[in-house]
Amino acid sequence: MTFSLRDCELNKLNSLTKYPSIPTYHALGEKGSLLADTISFAGDIILTEKVDGTNSRIILLPDGNFVLGSREELLFAKGDLIGNPAMGIADALKDLADSLPCSPSQIQVLYLELYGGKITAASKQYTSQQSISWRLFDIGIIENTAPLFSQSLAEISAWREHGGQSFLDEEQLAQAAENYGLTLTPRIATINSLPSDIQETYKFLKQWLPKTQVAIDEGAGGKAEGIVARTVSRSAIAKLRFEDYERHHKRTNKPL
Repeated sequence: MTFSLRDCELNKLNSLTKYPSIPTYHALGEKGSLLADTISFAGDIILTEKVDGTNSRIILLPDGNFVLGSREELLFAKGDLIGNPAMGIADALKDLADSLPCSPSQIQVLYLELYGGKITAASKQYTSQQSISWRLFDIGIIENTAPLFSQSLAEISAWREHGGQSFLDEEQLAQAAENYGLTLTPRIATINSLPSDIQETYKFLKQWLPKTQVAIDEGAGGKAEGIVARTVSRSAIAKLRFEDYERHHKRTNKPL
C-alpha cells in the first residue's frame, strides 16, 4: 500500500512516532527522594548531555511530506498555512524539515531538543539573548507501515512502550547527522560502568558535566541539566539530572 499523509490517520501517526519515556537512573521515591534501585547497565555506556528544552519531532514521510510535532502532539505539516505555534517548534524547524530528504520506503523520525529563547525556565542557562538552537539526539525508523496503521491506538501505544520502535545505532546516527548537516547532543564519554551510590552519582555528574556544552552565547548561565546514559545496543537507557539529586539532598538532608 502506498503511503499518503492525506489519507493516513494522524492520531496513529502521532502515537507511532512519539519518543519513549526515559526512566531516571535512580528510581524516584516519595516527595522527590531517590531510591537505591538503579537501571542496570552492561557493556559500554555512552554518555550524552541532556539538554533542557522541548522535545521536537521532524517526521519525514514516504510520500515526500513532513510533519512537525512536540513530544505529545502533531503541530504542522508541509504546505500548511496555519500551524500550532506551541513552543515555537513549527517556526523554528519548518525550513529545516523542508530541506531534508524523505525515503520512499520508510518513515524517518528525527528527534531534536529545541532550546533557548523562552522555551523553559532553564533557557537562561543556554542564552542571555533569547536565541534558539537545536540538537539532534535520536532518529527512529518505521518500515512496513501498513500493518501498524491497521492496529488500534491502544495496540500502537503498547507496541511503542514495549520497545517496538527501531532507532539508528550510534554509528548510524552520527553518519545521518553528518548527512543532514545537523549537530548531535554532545557526546561526553564512553565508559563501562556507572556508580550506584546516590552521593557518588552526583559527584559523577559534576565530574563529567561541570557545565553545559551547548551554550548559545557567552552570557549564558551555563548550568547543565544532566546526562543521558545508554548502552551501545540501546538495551538500557536512563537519565541522570542534577535537579533530582539536589532535590534528594534537600528532602533527606543527606550530604552530596
